[in-house]
Amino acid sequence: MNPLAQELNDQLAQHSPHVLEMLSDLGKNLFFPKGILTQSAEAKDKAHKFNATIGIATEKGGPMYLQCIQDKLSAFDPKDIYTYAPPAGKPELRALWREKMLRENPSQQGKHFSNPVVTNALTHGLSIVADMFVDKGDHLVLPDMLWGNYNLTFGTCSGAIVKKYPTFTVTGGYDVDAFKAVLKNTAEEKGKAIVLLNFPNNPSGYTPTVAEGDAIVAAIKEVAEGGCNIVAITDDAYFGLFYEDSLKESLFGKLANLHPRILTIKLDGATKEEFVWGFRTGFITFADGNEYENTPVMTALEKKTMGIIRARISNCPHPSQTFVIEALRSPDFLAQKEEKLQVMKGRALQTKKVLDSGKYGSAWEYYPFNSGYFMCLKLKTVDAEKLRLHLLDKYGVGAISIGKTDLRIAFSCIAKEDIQELFDIIYKAVQDLS
Repeated sequence: MNPLAQELNDQLAQHSPHVLEMLSDLGKNLFFPKGILTQSAEAKDKAHKFNATIGIATEKGGPMYLQCIQDKLSAFDPKDIYTYAPPAGKPELRALWREKMLRENPSQQGKHFSNPVVTNALTHGLSIVADMFVDKGDHLVLPDMLWGNYNLTFGTCSGAIVKKYPTFTVTGGYDVDAFKAVLKNTAEEKGKAIVLLNFPNNPSGYTPTVAEGDAIVAAIKEVAEGGCNIVAITDDAYFGLFYEDSLKESLFGKLANLHPRILTIKLDGATKEEFVWGFRTGFITFADGNEYENTPVMTALEKKTMGIIRARISNCPHPSQTFVIEALRSPDFLAQKEEKLQVMKGRALQTKKVLDSGKYGSAWEYYPFNSGYFMCLKLKTVDAEKLRLHLLDKYGVGAISIGKTDLRIAFSCIAKEDIQELFDIIYKAVQDLS
């Protein structure tokens, strides 16, 4: 083991031994090298004559660039576009995102957590978590309505065993009891559990109520008190897109500093929150289970995160970080974001209004939804994949089939005035196949 990795592990062993136990074999071996980047950072501060360290081309005191590119980006200083961003992301972006999290998540106030580290969007954050905390055979607790990429990232790539529980009760609420039962079984079998909480949920579009959220947190705490190490991940990809009665913040704040055997990891990003999907700018933030500020633990986890970023992709794109900084600092940012939220809310509520008309009861029922981009139909008479193909071939309508009965509809990309026609077409296609 590299001495730098051992040093970080020693910090964890002294200040939070349960977090050290949660790390995968790879996680234990991770470190941030004191190599080219460290030497270049020192040179940036002290090399006043010539700086011949980091591998970029310069001219006229700044980065070299092609004018045909700069002409399209003339509003930005070349140094904020073309140079490499720091391994953990631009410091000003990390600070702005931390302020945003505190503003939007009252339960994080007074909690101790790391500075967010910039990732290449949220999927990269999931990959980092898998690398750092999942060994082959570890159990990942997920609802049965889940984003399929979790299977690829945690199962195929890292060897996790996915343990599913029913998402909803028969009366339509979040099935906290089923979640707790699966978590307890994992605790008894493994003594370690990776819990992934994705709200608003993809594919169902559901966010728990405040009471359901509190019950989820209580279940995690109870199992941790029983001696199980729990890595609790909040996948907050669709954070802020809340339309009806539900939690209006991430469960990260309520899980942070809750118990020494709980490590909470928040994954979020500008991707969907700020409607910049192609920017690929996300964040990973840690909170351990200590009630007091535990700087050595946060430092160790941050350096291990920087190590896996350095190993896999070197660093994250610089231009998109600059663009997000400009947006967050804009005086028009909050008003413009609220405007788009109302558009999305209008589409969600119109979808529910159309579905509640009573017109389609013979063909489907729908799963609860109150947030996010999606909702799911539960088909009664036809196979979901056959319906999907028929919709494409005969009507030119696209949807996503999930299993035999479920059809996911992204109302996020359907204009409010077109929603009635969309479901009329889906209903007609069901009749065709019936």
